[in-house]
Amino acid sequence: MMSLLDKYPRLAALLLGAAAACGFAPLQLWPLTIAALSLLILLVHRAPTLKAALWRGWMFGLGHFTINNNWFQHAFTFQDAMPAELGYAAPIALALYLAVYPALAAGLAWKMRGTRVDAAYVLAFAAAWIVAEWLRSVMFTGYAWDPIGVIWVPVQPVAALSAWVGTYALSGLTVLLAGSLLLLPRRPAPVATALAGFAALIAAQLFSYRDADGPVAIDTPRVRVVQPNVPQDQRGESDGEMMLTRLSELSGRPGEAPRLILWPEGVIRDYFEDGYPDYVYDADPFWLRWRMAKLLGPRDILLTGGTALQFDKAGTATTATNSVFAIDPRARIRGRYDKAHLVPYGEYLPMPWLLKPLGLARLVPGSMDFAEGPGPRALEVPGFGSIGMQICYEIIFSGEVVDPAHRPRLIFNPSNDAWFGSWGPPQHLAQARMRAIEEGLPVIRATPNGISAVIAADGRLVGTVPHQKAGAIEVAIPEPLPPTFFSRWGNWLAGLTALLLAGAAIAIRRRHR
Repeated sequence: MMSLLDKYPRLAALLLGAAAACGFAPLQLWPLTIAALSLLILLVHRAPTLKAALWRGWMFGLGHFTINNNWFQHAFTFQDAMPAELGYAAPIALALYLAVYPALAAGLAWKMRGTRVDAAYVLAFAAAWIVAEWLRSVMFTGYAWDPIGVIWVPVQPVAALSAWVGTYALSGLTVLLAGSLLLLPRRPAPVATALAGFAALIAAQLFSYRDADGPVAIDTPRVRVVQPNVPQDQRGESDGEMMLTRLSELSGRPGEAPRLILWPEGVIRDYFEDGYPDYVYDADPFWLRWRMAKLLGPRDILLTGGTALQFDKAGTATTATNSVFAIDPRARIRGRYDKAHLVPYGEYLPMPWLLKPLGLARLVPGSMDFAEGPGPRALEVPGFGSIGMQICYEIIFSGEVVDPAHRPRLIFNPSNDAWFGSWGPPQHLAQARMRAIEEGLPVIRATPNGISAVIAADGRLVGTVPHQKAGAIEVAIPEPLPPTFFSRWGNWLAGLTALLLAGAAIAIRRRHR
């Protein structure tokens, strides 16, 4: 194998990146990711020049992100502004950019290499990986999809470490683990001791890990999550009676306990708010809210995705917001949250002056770009307290999902995963579970036909509605945990972890000189 790595290093890096992508949902072959990272660390060390190291890191990223983001292709089949065939090039085009970040990590680590793979080099690689992943999450509005640490979601005791250090630092520790495997044959005692320490941390998490909650009182507040199974190509029908009827049938009936009923993003397209110019309405907004209020008991609240409009002084609609509305039993709007972290090329088109003449358009239908909301916010929902809101894509940004000044009791994550084929929904769910672990808060997802779920504050799945199935989940609202270490310090912990790893690498290298 080593001769093949040396003879075709770029091809080997490309294939290793593709293999590493198999560790994420839906395949969850996380040992393959560890092995691929281990070989990448070796391959970069063998690079004769910095340029060669950068190329090997970039090729790894190209293979990795092309496979990991293959679901991106499906979004192009549901719009008519651009050829659907363009979707097959989209994951590759995105990967051409995203591959810059593994290349950066490879280049930084290569600068710290010695004559052979040693502890200093491995520590440097882990530190560089943390920096690269964090940069990927913030540069050009950020694309934080699937950091390496997310592979641990099916191994919940390991994923639980993110409550202490966050996902980006967990990614770095994963790279450290992969590199340590290269050191084991030459330094079995110290490496085995380090690996044993890592195993002890996992064992400690496993010992404290809860499999199930106890019984709850009959009047304990409940949450009911509705998934109507609406494919994206039927989304236009959501303006009419059929879609509202489908959602209503799945919303159940009032009982002794107050219910928080959750509908997804991207299904109801009529406007909820009064006061718009008459020309924008296809249906009376009060009639729409009254139909929803009929489903509610006196202590119930409905949270649903919807759209709000913004107007200029002349009364012309100029922009829209992707929003969540809280509807009470008297058909009143009790709060609205506007999505803050918009999807480039989805909800708005960057550089329209350049891209529109090239025939490119937004993937979300409509003539108006969406406007940004103010950032992570919680709504005070009568009878249920503070509910945090993160619409769809927003949930993937580690350390950016909660207003630190107003910690909620749970996070509602309505999403429209109907765009994203069979790989996107389980990957999105896995990242929502990581946010629950990091913040110590339940996360509740409602999707049209993705994977709706109630996620406990430790990342466990309390209930799900499978992909492309209609159904509902009704359970007692999971309790939040006390604020986690990560929820208090956020991604400063990723920076601190990277500094400690880099500092250790520099100290070891100087000692050996």
